[in-house]
Amino acid sequence: MAVLKWTLLGSVLSNLLLVLGSSLFCGGIANYTKERPFDRKQSDVNLSLLLLGALCYIFALVFRRSAIVGDGNAGGGAALSLSRSCSIVMLAAYFGCLLFQLKTHRRLFEPPEDEADGDDDAVSDTPVIGFASAFAWLVGMTAVVAVLSDYVVTTIEAASESWGMSVSFVSVILLPFVGNAAEHAAAIIFAFKNKIDITLGITLGSSTQISMFVVPLSVIVAWIKGIHMDLGFELLETGSLVMSILVTAFTLQDGTWHYMKGFVLLLCYVVIGASFFILRPSLDQANGINWGVKTIPMKSVKA
Repeated sequence: MAVLKWTLLGSVLSNLLLVLGSSLFCGGIANYTKERPFDRKQSDVNLSLLLLGALCYIFALVFRRSAIVGDGNAGGGAALSLSRSCSIVMLAAYFGCLLFQLKTHRRLFEPPEDEADGDDDAVSDTPVIGFASAFAWLVGMTAVVAVLSDYVVTTIEAASESWGMSVSFVSVILLPFVGNAAEHAAAIIFAFKNKIDITLGITLGSSTQISMFVVPLSVIVAWIKGIHMDLGFELLETGSLVMSILVTAFTLQDGTWHYMKGFVLLLCYVVIGASFFILRPSLDQANGINWGVKTIPMKSVKA
């Protein structure tokens, strides 16, 4: 369960800081004398959802920590109930965002006609393969990824020991770095072409999808299967996620971009990576309610 949470967290951090930071930095270097504007409509919607997710993760952490210092059984049940409730809220928000972007306010997210007509790199909308072929490829690749993911989970602890790295560092930093290679390359290429709106759609859209859809859906599926999985990350994980969202939101708030903003995001990612490299919790500790912090139930403390 810890590896799953770490990997999902790492994907969000990688998209927000590494992929977006690299894109802004490389694209800004290519146009280093200019400050480029971008359309804030899409980024504002995605960042609003990410901030809502940050709120849910913070309260899940607070309830989880309250369970440690209070009645563990009752508090743990309350924390789990809160996580499941927040997961339903997050899924509702995500599907509401899809309705907003694809149906009710679709025009807000379409490029201007003059810009689309003058784009030399525009590709034809004619589908290359049909629906049946695309669906078959999707099912096949999903099966392959499922098999490989199971292999990664079963071997990650041994691999981390042989490499001299913690499981948390491998899960949060290395695995998402390799997994996001295609998105990373595409985002940088679009930034070089001064198509930062597409870059933001790739990075912020992927982060929103994982944070607001994949993670809460995992909690709901675990609930259905009788598995106790909550939204409660640990202190370092929650702090990294919340600060990454806040830094990204402040970086994009003025609707302009240049290489310095990307450089700051990359440095934030380096700091987070160093933190996970130094921290070395075992899987047994990570799967528990806390990482070896000795606590005393409040009812056992006498005035």
